[in-house]
Amino acid sequence: MKRSRGLVDVVWRKSSYSGNNGGNCVEVGSGSPGVVPVRDSKRPQGPVLLAGRDAWSEFVAFAVRER
Repeated sequence: MKRSRGLVDVVWRKSSYSGNNGGNCVEVGSGSPGVVPVRDSKRPQGPVLLAGRDAWSEFVAFAVRER
């Protein structure tokens, strides 16, 4: 895994469903060609998971179907 400090051009966002209560949220980054970086919103300096764009799209489609 790479640390987020190596992803300097990434713009992070989290779901509007997250709220500001410090719950269990992930942030998704944009601006990184070919991959989608994902991190724990409570640990922004922690590890970052890098998912391929196709894999991320499949994951999101699955999450929408199964909610």
